[in-house]
Amino acid sequence: MRALWGLMPVLLLGACVTRDPAVSVSNATTSGNWKIERQIDRITGTPLPSAQLMTANSSNSAVTNARPAGLQLTCFEQKPLVRISFEFKIGTDNNTILGYRFDDKPGHDNVASRVLGGHQVIVIEDRASVADFIRDMGGSHTLYVRIRSLNAGRSTAEFKLDGSDAAVKAAFADCPLSGEPAKRRTS
Repeated sequence: MRALWGLMPVLLLGACVTRDPAVSVSNATTSGNWKIERQIDRITGTPLPSAQLMTANSSNSAVTNARPAGLQLTCFEQKPLVRISFEFKIGTDNNTILGYRFDDKPGHDNVASRVLGGHQVIVIEDRASVADFIRDMGGSHTLYVRIRSLNAGRSTAEFKLDGSDAAVKAAFADCPLSGEPAKRRTS
């Protein structure tokens, strides 16, 4: 009982700590299934636009049960970016291939992308590849993502895109999508 009373001040102080709204989606607005953030960076005073979409429908050939995955549209260093995150390893940058398809539109395979250090996130950062992705997203209801990797097997995710028009507009408001034709990944 004495130990519990000793912990009480720590617990009370912990309850007073607030999270920085710039790293939380608690203040985000929604558009369909999307969470749209419109925070201002406290360092630069510039907007930090981002739109995030979660799904419970992702899998990996080495994982026995479905796990959540996330899709994020954002502008990073004034460049448009698509970020897809998983709760399991999806491969390494040298041996992983990204493919995706919106509804019944033609799919894209071997998309210019890279796997980030923790091996659970893949990003599309080539401006033309991002533009292709966003163009195909327009009017679509479902996105199917497939990642093939020599060391992590196959990973998939399916996202329901309700509300994507507002998400795209918010995420890329100050980040032009135009560019040269998309590059295919070369390893």
